[in-house]
Amino acid sequence: MSETKLPSVIFLLSQFWGNITNRRRLQFLVLVILMVIASFAEILSIGSILPFLSVLINPEKLFNYSQAQFLIHLIHAKSPSDLLLPMTMLFGCAAFFAGFIRLLLLWASTRFSYGVGSELSVEIYQRTLYQSYITHVNRNSSEVIDAITNKTERVTYLIMMVLNLLSSSIILMTVLITLLVISPIIALSVFASLAFIYACIINITRTRLLRNSTLIANESTRVLKCLQEGLGGIRDVLIDNTQSAYCEVYKNADYPLRRAIGDNHFIGHSPRYVVEALGMILIAAISFLLTQKTGGITSAIPILGALALGAQRLLPILQNAFGAWAGIRGTTATFQEVLLFLRQPFPDNFKSKTFTKLDFKKQLRFKQVCFRYSSDTPWVLQNFDLTIFKGERIGLVGITGSGKSTVLDIVMGLLEPETGFLEVDGKAILSHEDYRSWQTQIAHVPQSIFLADTSFAENIALGVPKEKIDYERVKEAAIQAKIASMIEGLPRKYESLVGERGVRLSGGQRQRIGIARALYKKADVIILDEATSALDNKTEQDIIEAVENLSKDITIIMVAHRLSTLKNCSKIIEIVGGRVSRINSYSEIENNY
Repeated sequence: MSETKLPSVIFLLSQFWGNITNRRRLQFLVLVILMVIASFAEILSIGSILPFLSVLINPEKLFNYSQAQFLIHLIHAKSPSDLLLPMTMLFGCAAFFAGFIRLLLLWASTRFSYGVGSELSVEIYQRTLYQSYITHVNRNSSEVIDAITNKTERVTYLIMMVLNLLSSSIILMTVLITLLVISPIIALSVFASLAFIYACIINITRTRLLRNSTLIANESTRVLKCLQEGLGGIRDVLIDNTQSAYCEVYKNADYPLRRAIGDNHFIGHSPRYVVEALGMILIAAISFLLTQKTGGITSAIPILGALALGAQRLLPILQNAFGAWAGIRGTTATFQEVLLFLRQPFPDNFKSKTFTKLDFKKQLRFKQVCFRYSSDTPWVLQNFDLTIFKGERIGLVGITGSGKSTVLDIVMGLLEPETGFLEVDGKAILSHEDYRSWQTQIAHVPQSIFLADTSFAENIALGVPKEKIDYERVKEAAIQAKIASMIEGLPRKYESLVGERGVRLSGGQRQRIGIARALYKKADVIILDEATSALDNKTEQDIIEAVENLSKDITIIMVAHRLSTLKNCSKIIEIVGGRVSRINSYSEIENNY
């Protein structure tokens, strides 16, 4: 992503505003109101220092001040000394109120930012899960995981920075106005000097922050990709002794990422020390000039006290505003990528939890189906015609790349034909609702069975909330898949844990759980995509026998590299170049291999 192509933060925030809920928008408006209250609290705390210091230095002057008579009568002060305690309490209450409001604002801003960040992460995850299979095929999972975890965390930080910048700007204006009332020339001089310093720093660092922003967005994905590849292939890494190579790749991605993050952190916080030093020098110079005027140090102390308190507020606010700006600038590229994930469209009727089950009583038919993965790739299927009758055991054979897996993906509704269509009992499967209705009839048993680190019951009824699992149905499916005796021999039976990715199970046991999962769904069509290719011959025969003993009403479509796996199939279909080459029995195909 080129830094010159990054849109403005204002434009990105306007797009982001359309992605948050009305509840969050209302909360944001409440936050703005709280920011305004905090700004007035700052006015109160700074303004109260003048009468407080005046009472300490010259109480008679305040006691005789015409505009203070209302307050004097209100507290029933009889002499100047009677003003000391009330003014002290007034100043203390003002300081406490200002601190309390700032603390409340910090709490509300943090809750708001992380609440929005959580909703953002969930929204991206939800939209990603609803994307088509072809989208997932063409996308690296590292990008998605990084967006849902790391990038949304940075956007949460960006939201915090936006709120800090807005809050700082509001409070900055009120503090400046208060100082202008106290001493216009001095206030303008101090503010102009500090603003000029920050303006110079912004001009120097803006390009560097934007470059770091792009680098952080890119390298964070690379880091996650390196971790997934290294840990995902740990067996080969250990066998091949390639740890150093993977570490080098990770270092080349992680070091630039952390250096850029550290660089942004330094840029955001370093001006504070320079500005604080210059601010103290300015206050010292102003103090000297004020003592040279009529009245000397005595008359200058209240003004100096107010200016010192104002500067004590002003410097951190300016630094906070700059730090927020630097944080926003350094997160722009990440923010843009997160918004791209938020633009992922939902399919029609995606909120519908139930779909009418599509009846499958007679036949499943491919009619002149053509498919390719993109416009610049060759055709995988061309004018593909095939009819499968209910209850048949179908085997698909062909060389790698012939289109077998694509045929299965179209049967399962994961891929949509570019031309032609899939037909069930004479009804064409065309709309998203048609596909979802058809998929209620489909169960898939892949070569590598996904197993969650939960109980056997939860893995067999995968995706069903634990409280809604039908345990009788789980047991029935386990018996049919010939895995029940093993599970029931465990101390906790169906509540026993399978271990992460099923590491405690053999390959045959994992496949049987996959079959039990398909049976729990009570699907009419079971797809076995090279489900036994990684098993030894004995275990494979046991699995095939378990499949063969299933109800004759269940249609089974199998893909296998070993022809012997398909010996119980009623038809074996050979696919060549994306077309049906021939349809024969097992014995006829065997004689030609």
